[in-house]
Amino acid sequence: MSSEAVIVDVVRTPVGRGKPGGMLSGVHPVDLLAGVLDAIVSRNDLDPALVDDVYGGCVSQIGEQAMNVTRSAVLAAGFPEHVPATTIDRQCGSSQQATTFAAQAVLSGQADVIIACGVESMSRVPLGSSAAGADPLGARLRARYPDGLVGQGVSAELIAAKWGLTRDRLDAYAAHSHELAAAAAESGAFATEIVPVPGVDRLVDETVRPGTSAEGLAGLAPAFRTDALAARFPGLDWRVTAGNSSPLSDGASAALIMSADAAARLGLEPRARFRAFSVVGSDPMYMLTGVIPATAKVLDRAGLSHDDIDAYEVNEAFASVPLAWLAETGADASKLNPRGGAIALGHALGSSGTRLLTTLVNQLEASGGRYGLQTMCEGGGMANAMIVERL
Repeated sequence: MSSEAVIVDVVRTPVGRGKPGGMLSGVHPVDLLAGVLDAIVSRNDLDPALVDDVYGGCVSQIGEQAMNVTRSAVLAAGFPEHVPATTIDRQCGSSQQATTFAAQAVLSGQADVIIACGVESMSRVPLGSSAAGADPLGARLRARYPDGLVGQGVSAELIAAKWGLTRDRLDAYAAHSHELAAAAAESGAFATEIVPVPGVDRLVDETVRPGTSAEGLAGLAPAFRTDALAARFPGLDWRVTAGNSSPLSDGASAALIMSADAAARLGLEPRARFRAFSVVGSDPMYMLTGVIPATAKVLDRAGLSHDDIDAYEVNEAFASVPLAWLAETGADASKLNPRGGAIALGHALGSSGTRLLTTLVNQLEASGGRYGLQTMCEGGGMANAMIVERL
């Protein structure tokens, strides 16, 4: 067995708005993912023939993202045909789960070199299209929850109500996310992690809106309220809007993961190592709260406390998620998403796990921090968490 799984490199595309006309909307998702695969081996002068496997995350595995999009991207990137690939769906945490599987394969001694990655083109494969016209639940699941389950936006509303998060608080948090991301972009902080997309003449995230203010966001209408839902949840003060939620996004990202021995043999300098992982299930009505127990579990497994953590990446699917997480964990808010989160940087579903890892590793290096913790809420009531240590 290998004693250590290390991160040699992490890269991502700039994030585009996930709608027709977005800057990446003209790029096929296979080509989008192939671009980061090609970049990560090129940046490290790595022979792709040495890659044991490629694990990719993607949520809407239909249409242009069907038929194992990761394998298609591996071939499109020009990797040798003997390099295999698989595509994983753990909802928003798909590429974070790909990263965990990759590290576990290395730690178990079953692989030396793996790329974990992810892609989502929400402009070309719309959110929810994989379930269009179908019943994804079935009779037995409906019988377990006879009152009916809810979508993520309604779950975000229920969380805001349960934790007493006002509309003003949600909008202020969202505005701060844009402020942090804009400042990071202006300082050049993302320059070391963003790689170009062939045919796209832009190296900055399209989703960041400098100058966003809580006052400006206050004018937006609730995004998820319907008459039927209002009748089902009487008294719910609908406060989740497009402005305090993550935007539909396009993007791809990748992490080069190895055993420490393989990195040394290849003359590559690891940037970080994995310390611990966790994955939990949670109440599907409050499906976004799994980040709270997942964080406690991964800290316990690592033998660390919040005092040891130098930076957190808690995915901002909705502002209510990191705010509830902060309330329950008591973590230092100044360490949370210090370069902005998904409200500003976008949430290209299948790519988000490795995108968060990319930003986290670069933040630790820039700040001199040692430990970083990232956690991702997921549809259906789940969450992944992991801790990495800068080297």
